[in-house]
Amino acid sequence: MSPAKVKRARVHRLTDLPNVGPATAMDLEFIGISAPKQLSGKDPLKLYRRLCSKRGARQDPCVLDVFISITRFMSGDEPRPWWTYTEERKRRYGPV
Repeated sequence: MSPAKVKRARVHRLTDLPNVGPATAMDLEFIGISAPKQLSGKDPLKLYRRLCSKRGARQDPCVLDVFISITRFMSGDEPRPWWTYTEERKRRYGPV
């Protein structure tokens, strides 16, 4: 969902999260996340690495940006577009 349209009180499904559409929701379900509340306190890099491992291939690093955005949102941050986390991801994690 577009971050501009997200209403925290209405976040019940994965696709209610900012930056999450059907494909990302399927990725999250593939790694065992079926509800937004399961993202609270999760490490986005660990989620990304789990997805890469289970898929058997490196995923686009922008997926990590999305994971940063949704874990931050579930920790109380305002919804932001995933690309606002790209520079932070590059600084913090380097090449993934």
